[in-house]
Amino acid sequence: MIVFGQFLAFVINAVIHNYWGSINGIWRVMLLVAVLPAFGLFFGMLRVPESPRWLVAKGRDREAHEVLKLIRSPKRADAELEEVRRLVEEDRRMVQMGWSAILHTRWIRRVVLIGVGIGVFSQFSGINVIMYYGTELLKTSGFSADSAIIANTLNGVASMIGVTLAVMITNRFRRRVMIILGFCLTTFFHVLVGLSAQFVPDEFAGKPYLILAFVALFVFSMQAFIGPLSWLLLSEMFPLRTRSFAMGFSVFMLWLANGLVTLGFLPVVTAIGVGPTFGIFALLGVIAIWFMVRHVPETSGKTLEAVEEEFRAQGE
Repeated sequence: MIVFGQFLAFVINAVIHNYWGSINGIWRVMLLVAVLPAFGLFFGMLRVPESPRWLVAKGRDREAHEVLKLIRSPKRADAELEEVRRLVEEDRRMVQMGWSAILHTRWIRRVVLIGVGIGVFSQFSGINVIMYYGTELLKTSGFSADSAIIANTLNGVASMIGVTLAVMITNRFRRRVMIILGFCLTTFFHVLVGLSAQFVPDEFAGKPYLILAFVALFVFSMQAFIGPLSWLLLSEMFPLRTRSFAMGFSVFMLWLANGLVTLGFLPVVTAIGVGPTFGIFALLGVIAIWFMVRHVPETSGKTLEAVEEEFRAQGE
């Protein structure tokens, strides 16, 4: 649904630009459109009940049962309430590890660093550069301003196709294999974009379309493999005792990497050009492949306890 929202944003911006692009400051209207779903989300969330697990943790079992009956049959709601009670009791007995324990426990430190690596390398793939600056990239590649914003919708289509494929195949293949394949594909298309931008003559009329095709294939590969698998691996590899900290820290580093790439992309392109910039992305992709092969565990079909035991065995 995130990817579908991005696709709608591309389409809406293309329509606004196509019909009213000559109006000065039309970009403000593009931003204003985003307020509408924000209001929808705000008022919709006012009607969303608290989670049953939180309610049980606060001793409000009757309210938790009422919430469960909204989405379950009465019999299933009864059974699930008992399950939630059991999980809440386990949470109470579980001692969450703080900074000190994590820093001084080798295997926990390792799993947290692997989570950080997955998050950071997913952003160093450059996917959000395309999401944020796809139109500027296509203009630099040779498209006119009007054509670039329309052509950029192809990236939204590629995202939709890629994530649809991910939904269909993710549970049929091993997580680790899929994310490694994803980085191999994105690195390959980084190389093709870089070579096309650097060595295909500007006089060749098909150059912009060639770069567009390779960028769209990169986006497809990212959304079919790396994007979904990054979040899935992060949700499956952290032990319960470190889960809240490890997930929070990994996601923090993920978005920090996103910010660095976002801030640096346009200045780097201006300084060295599209070709060398994608060469840098390709080099980061090679490092990411090495990291995934060397460090990322396989979580398919394994409980959190089994993954924890593997890390313990490797780190002690």
